[in-house]
Amino acid sequence: MTDNGLRPSRRGALGIWVAAMALPLTGAYAADTKPRSGGHFTVATGHGSTADSLDPAHWDNQFTNLLGHALHGRLTEILPDGGVRGEIAEEWDASADGKTWRFKLRPGIRFHDGRPVTGDDLYASIAYHGLQETSSAVQPIADQIASMTAHADGLTLVLKQANRDLPYLLADGHFVILPSTDGKPETLSGIGCGPYRLSGFEPGVRADLTRHDDFWATDRAFFDGATILAVHDVTARQASLLSGEVDAIDRVGLDTVHLLNQRDDIAVMEVTGTQHYTFPMRCDAPPFDNNDVRLALKLSLDRAALLDVVLNGCGGIANDSPITPANRYFNSTMPRNSYDPDKARFHLKKAGLSDLKVSLHAADAAFPGAIGAAQLYREHAKASGIDITVVREPDDGYWTSVWTKKPWTACYWSGRPTEDAMLSAVYAGDAPWNDTAWTNPEFDRILMAARAEADEGTRADMYGTLQDMLRREGGTVIPLYANYVDARRGTIGVPEKLAANWSLDGSRCIERWWRV
Repeated sequence: MTDNGLRPSRRGALGIWVAAMALPLTGAYAADTKPRSGGHFTVATGHGSTADSLDPAHWDNQFTNLLGHALHGRLTEILPDGGVRGEIAEEWDASADGKTWRFKLRPGIRFHDGRPVTGDDLYASIAYHGLQETSSAVQPIADQIASMTAHADGLTLVLKQANRDLPYLLADGHFVILPSTDGKPETLSGIGCGPYRLSGFEPGVRADLTRHDDFWATDRAFFDGATILAVHDVTARQASLLSGEVDAIDRVGLDTVHLLNQRDDIAVMEVTGTQHYTFPMRCDAPPFDNNDVRLALKLSLDRAALLDVVLNGCGGIANDSPITPANRYFNSTMPRNSYDPDKARFHLKKAGLSDLKVSLHAADAAFPGAIGAAQLYREHAKASGIDITVVREPDDGYWTSVWTKKPWTACYWSGRPTEDAMLSAVYAGDAPWNDTAWTNPEFDRILMAARAEADEGTRADMYGTLQDMLRREGGTVIPLYANYVDARRGTIGVPEKLAANWSLDGSRCIERWWRV
């Protein structure tokens, strides 16, 4: 099967490098106990929505991430050390010009219903994300593909322009390999080739899994089965961990970490990666269509105070750029947008305003402590002559009814393993997750050029320029980098090094952890 033009080119790609560090684990249990098989694993996450679906094109939270990694395989996977290796691809090679890539499928891999995974399945699964009607979160990545050819033992992709980072691209959680019929992937069946089969699914509530007996790998999938629960309330989530109702949770209440550390049967896990908290402003809606208003708001938040109050120090101060110190091309030299009410008033005056009244819509579904952060923002902004009304939104449906729908909201991003991946997914003018509707043709031009740039110094300069453009002109207030803080019961063993590209071991706790 060959196709010579999926869609016109859009922006989006992964870069070349991941930097992430796992901090020492606390608690009484060693991280390197020998894995053993058996038992059931239950994890509660502060994510999930009744609008969640089995369609991988629309996964947008940790509940669906956990489910997707348990059910499905991808051509490649990100390792805990930030490297990349083949998952269901046994190996790959690229042409000298970086445009043509050949992925060889591991032999003997089968879907949960017994069908063998074929090159046609690879083709259909990846091509699906390039269809206009799919509205996939990774459409900018799929749009880099000029043509694909399925083989009996794999897949060849030809790119529109060189991208030597394609293996990182295809490790994205949305690019799962699905069974296909007549060239179309079965997106809603729940059938995959991953370590676990789906035995029950109630969107926004729970998912139940049983081990796939025909799974190809022997170094993972130790539990007999697993359950994923959506528990948005942090108090209820932690109570379920303490009672033993669940084995692990994400989004630990940071004001209670010291209490959990006093428990001999609980281990708190803090990992530094690329997660960051944001307040995106819709640049197509007044008053946020005025850059001086946006700058005034960026200068009206005391980020150090926010770090202490919201994160209890478990993170760092950001500078209105989504690229973190864990990324390779982090720009540490650009000027800082620090709390400066006088300068904020200056920008309001440039915008023709003596004061400003705006509403900030938030829910703790956006990030833990988002309501408190918005309220603190309101207090800080008063000194700038800005009156912020905090609108508390319900957790359920926040991502479908509030985020990108209201002019100013709270949000979080797990970040991406590379600069290009993050910038292309959210900040390119035509990115599907451009939650500010900010567009800048020069930004898009540099972003595309940096993707194919071979010289490291030139590439670093390009990404540094893009970060500063977002700091000066972008529509997002990005005040904090946030560490992942999860917890587990001592009866659960984990690898010595945890992945940092998502919480809960890169969303792979169900396949990588075990019962001790």
